[in-house]
This record gives sequence, C-alpha cells and structure tokens, in this order.
Amino acid sequence: MAHYVQSALREKLLEVFTHANGEFVSGQQLSEVLGCSRTAVWKHIEDLRKEGYELEAIRRKGYRITTKPEKITSNEIQLGLKTKFLGRNIHYEETVTSTQKIAHKLAYDGANEGTIVVAEEQVAGRGRLDRSWHSPKYTGIWMSIILRPAIPLPQSPQLTLLAAVSIAQAIQEVTNLEPEIKWPNDILFDRKKAVGILTELQAESDRINSIIIGVGINVNQTEDDFPDDIKDKATSLRIQSGKEINRSELIQTILEKLEKLYESYLKTGFYPIKLLWEAYAISIGKEIVASTLTGKIHGFAKGITDEGVLIIEDANRVIHHVHSADIEIK
Repeated sequence: MAHYVQSALREKLLEVFTHANGEFVSGQQLSEVLGCSRTAVWKHIEDLRKEGYELEAIRRKGYRITTKPEKITSNEIQLGLKTKFLGRNIHYEETVTSTQKIAHKLAYDGANEGTIVVAEEQVAGRGRLDRSWHSPKYTGIWMSIILRPAIPLPQSPQLTLLAAVSIAQAIQEVTNLEPEIKWPNDILFDRKKAVGILTELQAESDRINSIIIGVGINVNQTEDDFPDDIKDKATSLRIQSGKEINRSELIQTILEKLEKLYESYLKTGFYPIKLLWEAYAISIGKEIVASTLTGKIHGFAKGITDEGVLIIEDANRVIHHVHSADIEIK
C-alpha cells in the first residue's frame, strides 16, 4: 500500500512539472498539491534525481525539471497514459534475463490483467522458436503484457495478430513510418525486421489462464549497434525515420491501441482485426516458402482465414492452411 501511495505522489509531482512548462514551481505549492510536508517534497525530488531527472532548485523560486532521463521509467509511462487497465501496473527493472520469464511468474502469482513488465536490457531475450533476441540497453522497448481473455483456447493465436496490428498502428502514429507485417507478427521496414512479438500461454485443457505477449522493438539503435550477423536483416525506427524516438511515448501509444483493439475483439470477434492485419500484410499475393514442423510449403500467400490461419496455394493449386511456420518471401 505504501509503495502505491508513493508511486501516486510521484506521478502527481511529475504532472505538476509537466503543466508548469519549464517554469519554476515553489516548494510550498508542491506541498499543497501533494498534501505532504516540504521535507517529503524534497525527498520526492531526490528520488526523481535518482531516476535520471535533472532538476534546478533556486531559493524563493522553487524547482523545475531541466532534463528528463533517456531511460524509460514507470513514471514516464504512466504520466498521461490514457488506458483503463493496460499499463496501470508496471513491473520495471533495469536489467533482466527476459521480460517473458518475469511476466510468467507474475501471471502465475495472480497479477492483474494489463500488468506489464518493462526492462532497459535483456541478457537472454528470446523470440519465436526460442531464437535469441538482441536487446541492448537504452535503445529499444523490451516489454511483456499480461492478458486474461475469456476466449476458447483455439482462438489464442488471434491475439498475436491483434498485437501486431496495434504495434503497427502505434509506430505509424508516433513516427509517420509505414510498417509492414510478415505473417504472423514480424514488423518490417524495407524487408528488414524492427519488431518481434512472442505470444505464450498459461492454460489448462479447457481454459486460458493468461496470455503473455512479449514485444521487442528496435527503437533508437544505429547501424553500429547491431551485431554483424544480423545487420543485413535488422533495422530500427531511428534508422528508418532519421530521428530519435521517445520510447515512453511509443509504449503509451502501443498500450492505448492494444487496449482499444482488445476490447473491440472481445465484443465483436476477430473479423475486424483480420481486415486491419491484411491492410498491413506484406506477404499477401507474394510467393513464399513456409517452413513448418513437417516440411516446406512453396506457393502464394492468399491471405488469412477468419481464425487467423495463413492460406497458401501451391503450384498444383492445392490450398494449405498453415497454423505455425517460418515465412520467407521470395
């Protein structure tokens, strides 16, 4: 309870500074707004400094924020966040093995739907098929989101496509870039990957306990930040746009888009999401190779079914329905 109160006061403090637009705010004014002593205000100011905020303090004038931290913080995400439940509980750590591992434990322990795990660095980040994911410090978004949808187990893969659409929409809004989605959930620019999404379940035979959506976004990396073995396959939003992107703003926008689509999906089903996904899809109509557990399928991607399953037509005009595969666009 004490931690929640402290967090709420910190959020209110940041809100006051934001509305001040760089002007000084007196200690007395902060004390009145926060409903605490001048000494408590000073402690909150010191906590902000520890988080990387630079504050100027002048006697008889008060305080003002001169520089915000480069790093992501819970306060930065929640300040101005327009969601009802997504991102209202944040588990933040500087360095983790994997945000997915932490989210799995939190979900198992009963964390509320909408809880997110955010880290500045993953030392054992992973993508689909247990591949490693390069997650350097202070450059990207490494995040996991806990959802608890009341949907049948076979529909769970639809959440992967829904997540891809919401992230594509958010990137488009924040950066003005034109993302493309490669089935099911890689987001590309110029055929290079900028976003990976990993969806995992905690379920019983007849019901879903939680769906954990892992998101890795290359945001502010330069070309020199990528290892040699992925330089020709990976890109970042900064490389594509030519400018540095505010990562906290992008997280906020992703959470807002995701919540809106998720609530719509629970009410009206997958079909509207399908149409949005196809609008971003790079593979539809293209010749592809789908590597499945049972072999490779060569053919043309015709689209996805109303359940989100990939449809491929091979050279003999045989239709294949692919639930899981690695896709290569010819």
